[in-house]
Amino acid sequence: MRRENQSSVSEFLLLGLPIQPEHQGVFFALFLGMYLITVLGNLLILLLIRLDSRLHTLMYFFLSHLAFSDVSFSSVTVPKMLVNMQTQDQSIPYAGCIAQMYFFLLFVCLDNFLLAVMAYDRYVAICQPLHYTTIMRGGLCVLLVAGSWFFSCVHALLHTLLLSRLSFCADNNIPHFFCEPAALLKLACSDISLNELVIFTEGVVILPLSGILVSYGLIGVSILRVPSTKGICKALSTCGSHLSVVSLFYGTIMALYFSTSSGKSKDKDMIASLMYTLVTPMLNPFIYSLRNRDMKLALGFLFRRNNFLIQ
Repeated sequence: MRRENQSSVSEFLLLGLPIQPEHQGVFFALFLGMYLITVLGNLLILLLIRLDSRLHTLMYFFLSHLAFSDVSFSSVTVPKMLVNMQTQDQSIPYAGCIAQMYFFLLFVCLDNFLLAVMAYDRYVAICQPLHYTTIMRGGLCVLLVAGSWFFSCVHALLHTLLLSRLSFCADNNIPHFFCEPAALLKLACSDISLNELVIFTEGVVILPLSGILVSYGLIGVSILRVPSTKGICKALSTCGSHLSVVSLFYGTIMALYFSTSSGKSKDKDMIASLMYTLVTPMLNPFIYSLRNRDMKLALGFLFRRNNFLIQ
């Protein structure tokens, strides 16, 4: 190629999910409903945290950022997928594809860091309850969230810049429903060794996951040190919701990406992406509202106040 920093394609074609044409309408309605539940559920969490003074605590401060991240995460990919299913227009401009990839990387990385920060918060609450207010100061919590946003932006920008330097040849068909980074790398006709090196050495998923595992490992050691039914119940009530979200987020990815089954790898990649871009963000509000007493009280208070205003 004469100019390796320029793409030879002006647009890509998103081939989408492997759905038969006669089933497109059913899956469109299903995905649209799931996306609306995701948006409304996470916005409801943000509204409850904003309106109810009982939720003005550090845990819900972190949760509000996670809810915003989940809404944004789904909104980066799902609306475009729904439009493509409805219009049968699979094209996406080169600039739009690069922008979609940037925001996808930003919010998936932000989810990872926020889950790690929330795990550390639960560790301090359970293992060092007397020093919780001293350790988890407001300034530290703001710094942790700001750091999560900063490193996520840097991570997304780094991979976006590295990908934008690549050349793309005649084949512009992306076998996915959005501009997934790995799928784009496979279409590049220039050297991607630097991109692969950064992916394997950066450890943006490994570091937060390690932090989560260490935090829950220390929580487990603390419980086993003084085993009691009351202590176990308290730990479950304190970190049960977060542990459920972590298990769902990472468990889904691991189960689908590291499966030893002999299914088509491209289809498995798309199913995995659909699970953590749509299913997991949709279930998070239910987990935090159904398993959390404070959220249920705040939700009940909101409904009672609305009924009073209507009457």
